[in-house]
Amino acid sequence: MSMFGDGLDAAVQKAFTRPAPKSAGAQMRYLVKQLKSTKAVAQMLRISQRTVERYVKDQIKKPRPDLAARLEREVKARWQPQIRAQARQKAATTGGIVIDTRARMGYTAPIGSTDQDRIRHLTVALPPRYAARLFEAKEAGATEQQLKEIAAEALKEVYFQDGGRRAGQLEEVRFTDIEHLEFGL
Repeated sequence: MSMFGDGLDAAVQKAFTRPAPKSAGAQMRYLVKQLKSTKAVAQMLRISQRTVERYVKDQIKKPRPDLAARLEREVKARWQPQIRAQARQKAATTGGIVIDTRARMGYTAPIGSTDQDRIRHLTVALPPRYAARLFEAKEAGATEQQLKEIAAEALKEVYFQDGGRRAGQLEEVRFTDIEHLEFGL
């Protein structure tokens, strides 16, 4: 997937109150319960219906690495939807979101200012409106570039302009060469 999308998912998953199922059989049983049939699970995971039935009965215990990754991803995507929604709602209304990144950042500004890009390591608390925009864009299927632009706009306002107290003529923030990116709620 994408660095931003996966980062937002990981931040929401930290709010889970119970761990997701770990064994292949438990994961498969959970998916069958959610999707209401072994046939739907088989189509989603691109395996046979009989294979799904074998995992449910614990006749097969160790999936191939590619199937294990798909299985874990699908379970985590469906695990505790109400807790996930509450965490997103809290971040979007009251809590905001924290971005921890190490990337090359620069900006476009009037002539005479030092606007050269450089590697910066920032940990910045973003206001709730940016958390809401990030989550809404991700849910709407935004691309990695669109999520990066929202994050750059947020960093421009919060870090570079300090909420309007400095750098008022700043036009655009460049957010490139991302080495590390992590979100926290």
